Amino acid sequence: MILSQISAYLKRQRRASLVDMAHTLMTDPEALKAMLAALERKGWVRRMQSGTPCKGCCKCDHKAVELYEWTGD
Repeated sequence: MILSQISAYLKRQRRASLVDMAHTLMTDPEALKAMLAALERKGWVRRMQSGTPCKGCCKCDHKAVELYEWTGD
């Protein structure tokens, strides 16, 4: 898993949960968190505040979902 794959995914989706990204990109959520942190430091991604609703099905607990949003170019 490389940062360009994560970046491309988030550029397309604009906002995604950690669980969805891990499933789609076939990687471990903890490893993905470390890579997302690197993108956050570069200012390309930001972790959304706890409780922020995603654009999904509304069946989960928003407080339990870890969301990230693309903020780059």
